[in-house]
Amino acid sequence: MSEPLTVLSDDDVRDWFASSIPTAEFIGKRVLLIVPDATRTAPLPLLFGAIYESIGAIVGKLDVLVALGTHPPMPEDVICEMLGITADDRSGRYADVGLFNHEWDREDRLTTIGTLTKDETSALSDGVLDLDVPVAINSRISDYDILLVMGPVFPHEVVGFSGGNKYFFPGISGPDLLNFFHWLGALITNVGIIGVKETPVRQVVDRAAAMIPVERRCITFVVASGGGLHGLFYGSPEVAWEKAVEVSGKAHIRRVDKPFKQILSCAPAMYDEVWVAGKCMYKLEPIVGDGGELIIYAPHLSEISVTHGGLIEQVGYHVRDYFTKQWDKFKDVPWGVLAHSTHVRGTGTFEDGVEKPRVKVTLASQIPPDVCERINLGYRDPNTIDVESFANREDEGILLVRKAGEQLYRLND
Repeated sequence: MSEPLTVLSDDDVRDWFASSIPTAEFIGKRVLLIVPDATRTAPLPLLFGAIYESIGAIVGKLDVLVALGTHPPMPEDVICEMLGITADDRSGRYADVGLFNHEWDREDRLTTIGTLTKDETSALSDGVLDLDVPVAINSRISDYDILLVMGPVFPHEVVGFSGGNKYFFPGISGPDLLNFFHWLGALITNVGIIGVKETPVRQVVDRAAAMIPVERRCITFVVASGGGLHGLFYGSPEVAWEKAVEVSGKAHIRRVDKPFKQILSCAPAMYDEVWVAGKCMYKLEPIVGDGGELIIYAPHLSEISVTHGGLIEQVGYHVRDYFTKQWDKFKDVPWGVLAHSTHVRGTGTFEDGVEKPRVKVTLASQIPPDVCERINLGYRDPNTIDVESFANREDEGILLVRKAGEQLYRLND
């Protein structure tokens, strides 16, 4: 058996920042700190305070950009809460720190820095897709000397493992590249890509990031199940990410001997729409048996997606081949929406007009039964579910996951 991973204390974290951040690199520089939004588990108050203590007094400028991707924008008071900034801090210590949301859908907030050519996309995707893809990114980057990513690494359904250059693409990118590589990931499938270190999508992300005309640095970290950290790593986004992946692979992947016939996958409060609560399916799909059921238990959830809900209601949730075998019908729907649809629905077949998903996916949320039927998901009234009745029943083929979405489950074989 491997040795248990160390969990860092708050003092350990502060000591790491004091000893591991090469402050000389930041003297007089304008720094844009890029952080996750509130849909990721991260002790950002501790980390933001530590990085500010380390470089805040020596930089020419320090601002924060939330890497929303296409998630809804966060009000400033919510960003402050996420970063541990009090009202007094905001008007005092952090008065000069700009707090910005990424704006993926505003052309005036994007700048095109290059193009992935048909030859490049074909090579990077192993011939799965070949088209020219413009590479656009938040235009604020041109106001800074260093782009400093600070975010966690987890197994991820689109790119294999999150973190690193993913905070640029899709974190602060335009829609074209985002849609391209999300669909590439969907074609490979969630089960085929999640928790895999080297993937075609990661290659796309890294290639696009190499086009950024500003110095890139990165602090990655691996979150422990209790909320502490297993490790912190600094360097280029590629180097810091690679080191964190090795730890995440040990911390965030749980193996089981046999599949389950029913799983109650409990969505934490930070997943407030199906767009992110889908992670409760992604991380557990590999261990649901054929014909089994996965229940996304989210009694707090009332939205499919603030940003994409209308399109998802039109399209519904379907297996990959439902789209690929009717491509003329769906090719003009944003590919990121199609990718999300396939990831939530899971693998399956579409033959002779008949769709056969491998597993049943059921929503137990505030989304009503008629909407669930329309979007091709099952419905359960969350008030009828006794969570504890699912506990300690693994021998019966029933699994309870109390905080789903970040721990990946895989079969031993």
